Amino acid sequence: MVWTRRRYLPIRVRLVTPIARRGRRPYDRSVTRGTLTAAELVVWRTLLRAEAQISRRLQADLLARHDLPLGSYEVLMHLGEAPGGRLRMNDLADRVLLSRSGLTRLVDRMQRDGLVNRRPCPYDARGMYAALTSAGRDRLAEATPTYRQGVRDHVLSRLDEPDLRALGAILDKLADEEIPA
Repeated sequence: MVWTRRRYLPIRVRLVTPIARRGRRPYDRSVTRGTLTAAELVVWRTLLRAEAQISRRLQADLLARHDLPLGSYEVLMHLGEAPGGRLRMNDLADRVLLSRSGLTRLVDRMQRDGLVNRRPCPYDARGMYAALTSAGRDRLAEATPTYRQGVRDHVLSRLDEPDLRALGAILDKLADEEIPA
């Protein structure tokens, strides 16, 4: 909404696709239609900006101290927490919030660096596992204190106990839905 004479006027949010520009009917994107108040838009943009800044700071910490990108650390972390240090590629992609192709490219780089291996799934010929190597486990052990300190410095130290509880409750509400494939 736009502030005008002490009133909010709704701002219409509409996705203009290349198809729509050529005069054809665009896909029904109900999520992108409707109105957002100025306050709602500020909250949304602030949430996006905070996530981006925190991620950039964590990435900078990990790169400076361990030459390890944040995405690679997250893959190592999830594999390190998994039974046997391995996960199916589809499950790993869901956990690190990457597309299947994005995860494949990341795992390719990590495999070249000796941090992970790919293994075929014994009960599904189409499936592949990503498995943590001993070098990957060592790198995870080295980088974890930096990651945890970064989370403390860039997030937790800025919030008191009531803020943490409130933020946890809010994020639980936002993260309770399944992500469509």
